[in-house]
Amino acid sequence: MNQIVTIGLDLAKNIFQIHGIDACGKVVVRKPLRRGEVMKFFAGLHPCLIGIEACATAHHWGRELSKLGHTVRLMPPAYVKAYVKRGKTDAADAEAICEAVTRPTMRFVAVKSMEQQGVLMLHKTRDLLVRQRTMLINALRGHLAEFGIIAAQGTAGVKAAIEAFHAMQDSLPTLARKALHGLIKQMRIVASEIDKIEKQILAWHRNNAASRRLAVIPGIGPITASAIVAAAPDATLFSSGRSFAAWLGLTPRSHSSGGTEKLVGISKQGDSYIRRLLVIGATAVIRRARQDSASKNWAAKLLTRKPARLVSVALANKTARIAWALLARNQAYTAHVGAA
Repeated sequence: MNQIVTIGLDLAKNIFQIHGIDACGKVVVRKPLRRGEVMKFFAGLHPCLIGIEACATAHHWGRELSKLGHTVRLMPPAYVKAYVKRGKTDAADAEAICEAVTRPTMRFVAVKSMEQQGVLMLHKTRDLLVRQRTMLINALRGHLAEFGIIAAQGTAGVKAAIEAFHAMQDSLPTLARKALHGLIKQMRIVASEIDKIEKQILAWHRNNAASRRLAVIPGIGPITASAIVAAAPDATLFSSGRSFAAWLGLTPRSHSSGGTEKLVGISKQGDSYIRRLLVIGATAVIRRARQDSASKNWAAKLLTRKPARLVSVALANKTARIAWALLARNQAYTAHVGAA
């Protein structure tokens, strides 16, 4: 076992698979391990390189194995798939991971700390609750419309619809009243939980210097800034701002052949949550650019030639590159940087 220099670890719920090789590439160990045996097995090895797919529980195992002195590298599963020779088995996956982690051009995922994962859990929980609130509002509007209660869109419209319902609820069927009261109660509970989570995110943002620096960028607020800092703890893993924007899925997808270069639309292959936040922020900036009619503003100039939705994605791309520059170089945002 002391000859092992590289191990591919295929994670699972209960049965893990390992594939270990020596310095010459010869297979030294290939066997399954139960969950309770994993730490005991790696504790008995000399420090080695361990490759893991960046999937569920990967960051936990990355932290635990690093404590034993091993070098842990997480890789996107899509990049590992190309090294699977044939068939889909745990042993084949572990072998592919072991081979992929040794490739010099492989791209790795930084192991997140428990604090960073905690912040991301707040964001994911908030995102889930926001979607649930939207579902509840849509259901409430649809049910009220069956009784002729129609209201405008937005928060004010929901409030007006609820007030109209309370005003005429005595004339509605008993079962309908109970159902609508249940929706309204659940909607208020979800809204309260969203407010609590946003306060917790804001508190974390105020105590994080990197997050505060990003929040100064137009189109980025505390929610987006904290999500970027937690999701990309080490910006230097990206070679450039474009690489960071590509990781978020904000760059065109290349489809080139025979020396002919062709770009076919935004890839959307990346972190959909942060990408959505950046596009929403860019949309708000564009709205202000239209109102101010600033001829020197980059977005305002682009709006004269391109549709608003295209400009919002382009501005989100630009914002992501600025965010990467601030994180990678440990700099503060200035208006001159934003106008570049």
